[in-house]
Amino acid sequence: MAETAAPALDGAKRGSTTAPPRTWSSRVPVWLKGLGPLVLLAALAALFLRFGPLGVFQPAFPPVEELTVEHITLPRLGEIQVQVVNGGPQAVTIGQVSVDDAIWRFEIDGSNTIGRLESRTLTIPYPWVEGEPHEVALVTSTGLTFTAGVEVATQTPSLDARYIGTFAMLGVYVGVIPVLLGLLWLPFLRSIHRRWLDFFLSLTLGLLIFLGVNALAESLETAGLVAGAFQGLGVVVLGFLGAVLILAALGGRQAQGRHGEASPFYVATLIALGIGLHNLGEGLAIGAAYATGEIALGTFLVVGFLIHNTTEGLGIVAPVAAERPQLRRLLLLGLLAGVPTIPGAWIGGFTYAPIWVTLFLAMGAGAIAQVIYLLWNFFARPEGGGGLAGPLNAAGLVLGMLIMYATGLLVAA
Repeated sequence: MAETAAPALDGAKRGSTTAPPRTWSSRVPVWLKGLGPLVLLAALAALFLRFGPLGVFQPAFPPVEELTVEHITLPRLGEIQVQVVNGGPQAVTIGQVSVDDAIWRFEIDGSNTIGRLESRTLTIPYPWVEGEPHEVALVTSTGLTFTAGVEVATQTPSLDARYIGTFAMLGVYVGVIPVLLGLLWLPFLRSIHRRWLDFFLSLTLGLLIFLGVNALAESLETAGLVAGAFQGLGVVVLGFLGAVLILAALGGRQAQGRHGEASPFYVATLIALGIGLHNLGEGLAIGAAYATGEIALGTFLVVGFLIHNTTEGLGIVAPVAAERPQLRRLLLLGLLAGVPTIPGAWIGGFTYAPIWVTLFLAMGAGAIAQVIYLLWNFFARPEGGGGLAGPLNAAGLVLGMLIMYATGLLVAA
């Protein structure tokens, strides 16, 4: 009887509705649980700075100073303006300025002491010479020197109707017109056999691979010009992965075709968007180079851009060649890819900043990477034209990269 009573007693205990006793953790508010580690972290950092090695040896440490010259402009004859930002861990005081190894007086729009992440514009009354190089050196109160130069001295464009129109036309010629010309290949693509259409799709993939790698390389290059505190490499990572994840999240079911793959118009829109972001960064760089006289806007250069960027239009229409797209929709895709070159040229010509060039080039590379992923999946399907390993498709892939390389030689600045 005792043996049968024990299980019954245990069952009664298990079925009890008595609430378990509250622990100290359950009585602590949720906000305090989240804030507590941060408070402890701040206290630990304060103690370390006050009593730890840094607090003891602070007076013996040499100063850590960093100044980044973001832009040098020549707004008028006899005047140089230098835009600097403090990307270092502590304040920097500018003691003197020299131009071409000669100490020169200067004015600054604020205190000579520049705090962390603060920026200043220095105005130097110097008789610069048109077409010649000049070097500016900033000397801090501790004797550290930061230098930057102008390769070809030329007056910086002012924000007026003349230069706004000039940069707009520049964007139209190197961005909008080439892409719209590339759209004219649609009738040709619609009239060819399916295996040749797959060939041009693989050629588009080659174009995009080259364009994406080039955009990523350019963003890494300009990241080196970003002030250290803004973490140029981090900007590249944020721009690239941010574009990939946002476009992947926006895909959704509305972007799916009849067989579950991404619809042709969705792929074409992504291609146009990726090219548009790339052209925005390209416009920034072109506008800045034009404003500082580092490139000559001759007929040959414009023609080179026309040939190079026309292939982008081919990449947009290739995915929709088997469809019957409306003219209005095609024009919108072309404008999405080409028009960003215009505001890019404006920003680059009037208010150039390396961080924005880096960000938009990285975003363009990320958007193009997302399109490459979609096209790669298409060719991985059994009906994907024999896959990229097929001789014709492999030839198209290589030819696409060769075309971008060869036409890129025409616009090297």
